[in-house]
Amino acid sequence: MRKRHALAALAAAGAIAAITAGPAQATEYSSALKVKGVQYDAPGADSNRCSGGNTKNEYLTIKNYSRTATVDLKGYVVKDATGNKFTFTASHRLEPGDHVNLRGGRGADSDAGNVVYRQNCNFIWNNDKDTIYLLKPTGAKADVHSYTKRANDADGNGYIAYHG
Repeated sequence: MRKRHALAALAAAGAIAAITAGPAQATEYSSALKVKGVQYDAPGADSNRCSGGNTKNEYLTIKNYSRTATVDLKGYVVKDATGNKFTFTASHRLEPGDHVNLRGGRGADSDAGNVVYRQNCNFIWNNDKDTIYLLKPTGAKADVHSYTKRANDADGNGYIAYHG
């Protein structure tokens, strides 16, 4: 009888260890829109000048992962850990499987070109670490990702892919 109890206790301890030692999973939010990837470190030397700078080369890709629903970005907010933010004030509809690149700098937004500019020449993402928040118009979280250059950018190219 003691053997069975000892074996049961050992099995239970192993199950608990397996559960607690498993990899940490990111919270999955119920949203069709998700961050597909971020070019957090624009290639070249950082220059936030509006003329000749490279803030346009820093971008966030947002994708509609729904198979059937079209999503309007109007009212969605993108922000970082310190509160720098961009609000989609104009209607920008993403068909199922479609994406948009939210770029720094100034430029003309284009549905056909899948691009929206922040109309701000300052960088939003830190080159060492940051947190990306994609918020629904209600303020609820649609997607959140934290990164560090050391842990998440193995090839050092300044780009991190999420959600494939």
